[in-house]
Amino acid sequence: MSEEVKAVIPESLLKKKKRNEEWELGKKQELVAAKKKKVENRKLIYTRAKQYAKAYEAQEKELIQLKREAKLKGGFYVDPEAKLLFIVRIRGINAMHPRTRKILQLLRLRQIFNGVFLKVNKATMNMLHLVEPYVTYGYPNLKSVRELIYKRGYGKLNKQRVALSDNAIIEQALGKFGIICVEDLMHEIMTVGPHFKEANNFLWPFKLKAPLGGLKKKRNHYVEGGDAGNRENYINELIRRMN
Repeated sequence: MSEEVKAVIPESLLKKKKRNEEWELGKKQELVAAKKKKVENRKLIYTRAKQYAKAYEAQEKELIQLKREAKLKGGFYVDPEAKLLFIVRIRGINAMHPRTRKILQLLRLRQIFNGVFLKVNKATMNMLHLVEPYVTYGYPNLKSVRELIYKRGYGKLNKQRVALSDNAIIEQALGKFGIICVEDLMHEIMTVGPHFKEANNFLWPFKLKAPLGGLKKKRNHYVEGGDAGNRENYINELIRRMN
């Protein structure tokens, strides 16, 4: 009787096969976990967006109610002091003092028609007074913040300018602060939350277009019929023309 000859498989091939199977299994598990996380995140994002919308609506109703009450009593309702500023650079680099240039760099306003959000505090206001002829600023409303982030929002990821096309980008950069989507980012900026600094640093300075209809006289202050300086709530009208 002739003995059956068994094919001998080299040990290295067996090891390779086993390793490939392990990798494949690991990859499958990762995909399943990622899919599960994505579904959970979508539910969470939807819930949060709903909560924020409800909170904004309640805030607006309360403001209307307070204004009506003040009017009935024959007085005026004074809005609480704004916490958020939006600054736009309106002049170039001609005949600029080195200190002014340095402050504009610190504010991340390196180019004309660049815009950034800032928290209102004494240090910020002092810096703005020093560069007032070169910038215009005011208090943005919810609509302006939303339009800027959705239309012209870019993030900073690994020192690169990245379009906010996916919530995963925001989660990767700000997930550790509980900010996982555009709505979270918007809420943090609008309410000047505890992680405003991180959220604002993540946002790349907004590159706006020249305002529709042009500027009036950028060398003069806004109160003198020009464009520079503090325009308070009228910044929203300028944002509409530049966005």
